[in-house]
Amino acid sequence: MTGKMEKEKIRLQKELLDTLNLNQNLTDEEIYERIEQEILSRSKESFLSVAEMQMLKKELFNAMRRLDILSGLLEDEEISEIMVNGTDRIFIEKKGKIMEIEESFSSDERLRNVIQQIVSSCNRIVNETVPIVDARLEDGSRVNVVLPPIALNGAVMTIRKFPKAFFTMERLIQMESITREAADFLAVLVKARYNIFISGGTGSGKTTFLNVLSSYIPSEERVITIEDSAELQLNGIPNLVRLETRNANVEGENAISMSQLIKTALRMRPDRIIVGEVRDAAAMDMMNSMLTGHDGSLSSGHGNSGKEMMLRLETMILMGYDMPVLAIRQQIAAAIDIVVHLGRLRDNSRRVLEISEVLGVEGGEIQMHPLYEFCEYGEEDGRIIGKLEKKETLVKDRKLLQSGWKGGIT
Repeated sequence: MTGKMEKEKIRLQKELLDTLNLNQNLTDEEIYERIEQEILSRSKESFLSVAEMQMLKKELFNAMRRLDILSGLLEDEEISEIMVNGTDRIFIEKKGKIMEIEESFSSDERLRNVIQQIVSSCNRIVNETVPIVDARLEDGSRVNVVLPPIALNGAVMTIRKFPKAFFTMERLIQMESITREAADFLAVLVKARYNIFISGGTGSGKTTFLNVLSSYIPSEERVITIEDSAELQLNGIPNLVRLETRNANVEGENAISMSQLIKTALRMRPDRIIVGEVRDAAAMDMMNSMLTGHDGSLSSGHGNSGKEMMLRLETMILMGYDMPVLAIRQQIAAAIDIVVHLGRLRDNSRRVLEISEVLGVEGGEIQMHPLYEFCEYGEEDGRIIGKLEKKETLVKDRKLLQSGWKGGIT
């Protein structure tokens, strides 16, 4: 947008906000019509082309009724992340690359209004007393907000967009994120009710991979999902219950924690429990759910490798429970059967880097058995060439035998 257009947009927006009472039940058509009248009136004073008028009309409507400049960014399917650092420093991730855009919010007040609009739509609260919140948009995009005085350079908002088209394992294979052999192997494990934990760094694709693995769950099973902020999009499961945590209100009361939801889920006759992501002592409740007859559960967490993920789970449990470390490690090893580790490589590709089996505790340490590991062979045109190579065979195959599957893992 040119400087002239930007000034015209800000001036028109202020005048329209002064004259229109947006608290009335005005329809989108009525607001659109008023914007059009104002633009036509102004075009007599200052020439605007048809294309400029159309763009101005759309941006004014977005600013007044929708999410301002975010609306256009959210509609762009090539953008995967939006990072708002105050009113005038906005970055996007597009095709794996981060870049700054020219557009900005007209004022701090306008940015805060957009934030409140997003947060209130999913019954969350954010203000100076509660300056940090996780929320989501109607399309499932994940939103994190940090307000001043915690954020020193103005309100910060980060939006993680999820693709509108559902990812499938077939698509991940085409993208070379995983080999067909490893994909078929994981499909067998899900159907055989192995407890699978997905680890990886930020932006490595944990939620997407969790969605893909859930597609192998038999449709007749009852599945309960538990999340801090609902992101999972499970398809083909009619008997699905989705639960979401709730932050405390202004008085600091009525919070619903992940631990509470996991305990409640156990009373809801689940076949499987899927915990979107564990970050704290709720990891212990997740382990307990896996050990109380709910095999086939799935969960995820932040970790740099499968081994480090086990250490993080141990630390999370110690945050809320005074238990011997050895007992915690035995609990983790007994609960989790398979760890799938994802990573984002330097060419911005997301790959499955490691699939390991958790064997048990030996010498006081959790023992892991590598089944597949990613091997890098080189680079070609900036893209990493590599493959998920098979290393070993499955040792703990009792669940496969119990499931009646006779093929063996070879």
